[in-house]
Amino acid sequence: MIEREKGQDELLCLILAAGKGTRMKSDLAKVLHSLCGRPLLSYVVDVARRVGAVRTVIIVGHQADRVRESVRGGDLSFVEQREQLGTGHAVRIAREEFREWKGPILILCGDVPLLTPETLEALLLEHRKSGAAVTVLTTVLGDPGSYGRVVKEEDGEVLRIVEARDASEEEKRVREINAGIYCAGGDFLAEAVGEIRNENAQKEYYLTDIVEIARRKGLRVRALVAAFPPEVMGINTPDDLGEAERLVRSGFLGPCTS
Repeated sequence: MIEREKGQDELLCLILAAGKGTRMKSDLAKVLHSLCGRPLLSYVVDVARRVGAVRTVIIVGHQADRVRESVRGGDLSFVEQREQLGTGHAVRIAREEFREWKGPILILCGDVPLLTPETLEALLLEHRKSGAAVTVLTTVLGDPGSYGRVVKEEDGEVLRIVEARDASEEEKRVREINAGIYCAGGDFLAEAVGEIRNENAQKEYYLTDIVEIARRKGLRVRALVAAFPPEVMGINTPDDLGEAERLVRSGFLGPCTS
């Protein structure tokens, strides 16, 4: 585990792991699919521990009991999202777990198994040094496709994150995309998730809206660009899982255990 610096606030982690993953063409919850002999979720729990999270709250939904059984530890707790109403809704229903938390909160996705501790440490450092309310992990793609676009000012300040289906033609030309990984101040996050609305094409509560909420409050929002896009790849299809397996077996995360 990476030790926190003296005087540095303790870290809490939220992991979004409620989705079914219909594009996986399987009844198995997406985060339970095996990567190199281990469930996807276990990689995300491990990286949270390696960057020093003292508590990790996992939001579960589809096959909740099986997901709970797939990872163990006294540092883990679980909240069930019975209705799938978006990422913002997932964090909102976990709010009682962090309402009194004053330090940073790291938000990870249970289907993004290739994140390295080094990248997350860089995200945490940027968040701490910038004094931002929210720091977003991003990457740059040649073809951003259906990913949410990160709209910035010239000085790098993040203005908003726009889902592709809601983006204008100009916004769709932006190549910097949201990786779905965030660091936010505990006080700010507890308040902001209560202000998210579902006024969008999907009628879902997008966690990305916390960016605009921060801006309205006059708070800073920063971004850290992950240099290696596959590191922030979400596992959405069997092909994605095969590519992740290839990367793990190549030694990207160290020795493969199966």
